[in-house]
Amino acid sequence: MVDTTPHLLAEDRPDFDRALDEALRDARLTEALRAPGPHLNAAQLRTKAASLADTIAAPAEPEYQRYTALRDAGPPAPLGLTDRLRSEEGAGLLPVLTVLTPILAGSGGLVLLLIGYAVRGAAPELPLAHALVTAGLVSLAVGGAALLVGIVGLLLTALRDGASGTTGPDGDLAEARRLWQVALRERALLPWLLANLYTDPAPLPAPRANTRPGPPGYSSPGFTSPGTEGVTEPDGRTPRPAEFTGPGYSSPDFTGPDEV
Repeated sequence: MVDTTPHLLAEDRPDFDRALDEALRDARLTEALRAPGPHLNAAQLRTKAASLADTIAAPAEPEYQRYTALRDAGPPAPLGLTDRLRSEEGAGLLPVLTVLTPILAGSGGLVLLLIGYAVRGAAPELPLAHALVTAGLVSLAVGGAALLVGIVGLLLTALRDGASGTTGPDGDLAEARRLWQVALRERALLPWLLANLYTDPAPLPAPRANTRPGPPGYSSPGFTSPGTEGVTEPDGRTPRPAEFTGPGYSSPDFTGPDEV
């Protein structure tokens, strides 16, 4: 029999664990955990769900397949020199003029002003000096206006790119990952946790007695209090001193030398 259960890749298990933690903090589940009656606790649910990750994640399989497909596709290949030139030509002359106009107008205006003031200093009566100064001032004004237009264009471009920051390969991948995590939490984890909340936990093995057996054939000796022959009465209640009798001695017989 072919196993058709989808399997989470190893690099996606942290996302599963993160979604599991979020589901365990969900208000619907925490309220059910606070309800009276026998049921699993959060730690038991987490342990059980972690061991069945592939089965639990099956309802979010469409989103997971789209996410992994985008991730496996990888980023697009960088453009070659010919492609970059074609893209620059296709962009039009307006961006080029926006950049070049302030530079050319500003530098030309400065040159005209320098020449005009030099001519005015040498021959103030010549009308050429006044014309050169006027042309230089006009060029500087044109360059300043072009610079202002370029700055406004850059700001508008930045705002447009920020508003569409989720588009493109990287944005599509991030969005696919987010959709999978939402489906994993809402369609897979939460229904499973609520359905398995009242499942009996696996029985724990009985604790072993903390005893150490003695060596084989060994038993503690029994002690009994002495009886009438010891230091107590026969009933074992009233102690009394043991009775001792001294050994019998008799004086040795001595005989005189006459009796030998």
